[in-house]
Amino acid sequence: MALSFKSHSNIYTLESVVEIPIPVSKAWVFFSSPGNLAKITPPEMNFLITSGKPKPVYTGQIISYKVSIIKGIRINWVSEITCVDFEKYFVDEQRFGPYKMWHHEHIFEKIDDNNCKIIDKVSYKLPFGLIGRWSHNLLIKKQLKNIFDYRTKIINTQFL
Repeated sequence: MALSFKSHSNIYTLESVVEIPIPVSKAWVFFSSPGNLAKITPPEMNFLITSGKPKPVYTGQIISYKVSIIKGIRINWVSEITCVDFEKYFVDEQRFGPYKMWHHEHIFEKIDDNNCKIIDKVSYKLPFGLIGRWSHNLLIKKQLKNIFDYRTKIINTQFL
């Protein structure tokens, strides 16, 4: 896995690239099913979809869930799937939650018939100005890195 962070105009961008030995079609089925989010989220985050059993992603879909972003503190988070291109990419955007802005692109690239690359680009902005930027270096960046490290570990276990 390759993971990088960039900053521009008080917006941070995380990019994760993971290659897995399955065809894009199989990766799409797994990742486009919101019900699988709990499987790739660290257990200490207590991830729970609250909007009922969601269908595979479609443009305009609203998904609400509860998640612990800090131990012992659970929050409501609402995302909208704003764009879907079957077996190529989909985008989720936070409508309500802990970030001032959250835009997550899930991109699927075919390497060959049996291998694909999953690219996640998350652009986010933190609330609270200077305090938010300070908390990024102290807490948020590490937390996001841990989430994506866990996700990669689960992906490798599930598909290798």
